[in-house]
Amino acid sequence: MSRSFTFLVNPSSGGGAAPEAVVPVARLLREADARVDVTYSPGPVAMAGLVAEAVARGDVVVSVGGDGMLSSLAGLVADAGGTLAVVPAGRGNDFARMLGLPSEPADLGRLLLEGEVRPVDLVAWTPPGGPTRSVAGSVYAGVDARAAAYVHRMRRVPKQLQYPLGALRALATYQPARYRVSVDGDVREHDAATVVVANSGYYGKGMHVAPPATVDDGLLDVIVVEAASRIALMRALPTIYDGSHVHRDEVHVLRGARVEIAATGRTPVEVGGDGEPLGVLPDLSGAPAVAEVRPAVLSVIR
Repeated sequence: MSRSFTFLVNPSSGGGAAPEAVVPVARLLREADARVDVTYSPGPVAMAGLVAEAVARGDVVVSVGGDGMLSSLAGLVADAGGTLAVVPAGRGNDFARMLGLPSEPADLGRLLLEGEVRPVDLVAWTPPGGPTRSVAGSVYAGVDARAAAYVHRMRRVPKQLQYPLGALRALATYQPARYRVSVDGDVREHDAATVVVANSGYYGKGMHVAPPATVDDGLLDVIVVEAASRIALMRALPTIYDGSHVHRDEVHVLRGARVEIAATGRTPVEVGGDGEPLGVLPDLSGAPAVAEVRPAVLSVIR
């Protein structure tokens, strides 16, 4: 049985790379007699309807963009009971990296036509009072969220430099905060620079922040980086690319299905997920935000 596809394209992803990325892949699929519909720049309101219609037709929903686009579609496709595919065309493409997806159009076309459909986990992120948001890769708070916010605003900086420069800028101005982290009921407090709740092992354009993480184990990996001097954190930054940072004394790796997190700092502690801002963490005096794994909830071609 042949597959049919609905491509949803974020034309601003990757500095405008997404429209260029979709054309050769869509052409290959059509040459193989697959039906392909392409919609550019779907807004968040329209996207839910487009996903529901595509899944009702039996189409594979194809995310063309970056991690933010993929993450915004993942929960919709999972809730509709559909199948997601990915054409990576963003700044980081870290979830695609985690899935081991090819980058060449010919290889992507073959994968979409012939690849195996497998289940993956998602993260349900719920701040106090809601609403709940699905995240594919990771939720991060502290200096990482500030770095992502800097990258989000970069327009003229070459793509290969955006994440390193964003990280250095965030580290140069960071202030530690007091975090309370509960993993499956095990409560710990840390003076920390950042806390990452990871489904995928990668973020920040190839930083291997959570080496033990897999997207289909029904667990979340929590990385806590304790507070240190700005210079020490800058010196340690290269180790996050190969994952060796987890062997440092100031880094703690925890695992569980439910994570509660709150923090108090001199200023509210920023939080983000898959390259998108998610506001700030609740203060230690109030109810925590909650991250829960949604095991095997999303079908993906990979």
